[in-house]
Amino acid sequence: MLSPSVLQKYALFGGLMEDQIQAILPFMSEEKFEAEDFIIVEGSPSDKIYFIIEGQIAVIKKEVYLARFSEGEAFGEMEVLDVMPAAASIKAMTPVTVITISNKSLNEIYKNDIRTFSLILMNLARELSRRLRKMDEKYASSTPIFY
Repeated sequence: MLSPSVLQKYALFGGLMEDQIQAILPFMSEEKFEAEDFIIVEGSPSDKIYFIIEGQIAVIKKEVYLARFSEGEAFGEMEVLDVMPAAASIKAMTPVTVITISNKSLNEIYKNDIRTFSLILMNLARELSRRLRKMDEKYASSTPIFY
């Protein structure tokens, strides 16, 4: 598991103090995947946020590659936040190591330290907003809209 000082440099843990990260480390798990493994399958239940420590993943929806994420980026947050089946598949493009935080663990963090919980959710919201902006730009620059 990574140290709090290393995790602080990543967006998901932005604004958290070392002692706050230290307190939530027990709620995190490390998982490893081989290249070509599907980490999440579109339409299946998923209750974890995945944070990439090493490697690259592809986001695939209906067999279309939408994005590629690498170290420092998170995925799976949509399913944790809206409690719906996975909106897309996530495939390891290289060997991947992730830290996961389950929905149950987030609930425990909420019970133990609402400030830390709030900062994590704010960081997730910021990341989702950045992705939405990026997708909006991509869509707007490639698809003409006729009224």
